[in-house]
Amino acid sequence: MVNCEDILNFLNTYLNSAAIADASHNGLQVAGTPRVGKVAFGVSASLELFRKAQARGAELVIVHHGLLWGQEQPVTGLFRERLAFLLKHNINLAAYHLPLDKHPIVGHNACLMRALQAERLQPFGEYHGTPIGFSGLVHTTLDKMVVTLETYCQTKAQVLEFGPKDINSVAVVSGGAHSLLPQAIAQKMDVYVTGVLDEPVQEWCREGHINCIALGHYNSEKPGVLALQALIAKNFNVETDFIDVANSI
Repeated sequence: MVNCEDILNFLNTYLNSAAIADASHNGLQVAGTPRVGKVAFGVSASLELFRKAQARGAELVIVHHGLLWGQEQPVTGLFRERLAFLLKHNINLAAYHLPLDKHPIVGHNACLMRALQAERLQPFGEYHGTPIGFSGLVHTTLDKMVVTLETYCQTKAQVLEFGPKDINSVAVVSGGAHSLLPQAIAQKMDVYVTGVLDEPVQEWCREGHINCIALGHYNSEKPGVLALQALIAKNFNVETDFIDVANSI
C-alpha cells in the first residue's frame, strides 16, 4: 500500500499539469481512501468503469476524461450516480486531459508517433494557444500506415484517401481533433491522424490534397492511458489494471 497523495504528486509533476490551461480539472477530482494498493486506469470516467474498478479492488481510478470540466453543475442525474458510487466505495478519481494529450513520452500522440516510427518530431496542433499533438517524418505507404495504426490501437480506422499514396509527413492529434485538420493542410502534411471526423472533413481533405485516418476518439486515446499505467507500475509498489470499456466512437 502507498499514499494516494504520493502517486498524484508524482503525476502532477511528471505531466506538468499545473502549467497547462485546460477545461478539465486535472489531478484529483474525487477523494477516497488515503492509502491504495491497486490503481485502475481507463479512458473515460463512467459508472461502468467505476463498477469494474471496484469489483477488481481498485482504490484509485485514473482516467483521461474525468467528471469535472471547469464549470459548476448540480449534483443530479448521471453525475450524481457516478459521484455517489465513488463516495460509497471510498474510491479516488484522478484525471489528466490535455497534459496527457501533449506529453512527449507518455502522451497519446507521442505514443502514436512512436508506433509509426516517425522522426524529427515537432509540436503540432494549436488548441487554445497550446500545441497538443506532433508532426514528423515517416517513410511508408498509406496502406501500411493504416495497418500499423489499426493493429496498435486494436480498432478499424476510417480512412479518407485524398492525398499521396507514399507518405513522408504525418501530423497526429488524438481524440476529437478533426477541427485541427486545416493546420495539417497549411503545413502540407501527407496524412493527418486523429480520433473522430465530422461532415466538413471530407471536402477539406479533397481540396487540401491530404489523407486522413480516424481511429475513433476512444481508441486513439488508449495509448497514453496504457503508457501512464506502465509508468505507475514502474515507480510505485502497487498493482495496476487497465479497464477497457470498449467504445467504437
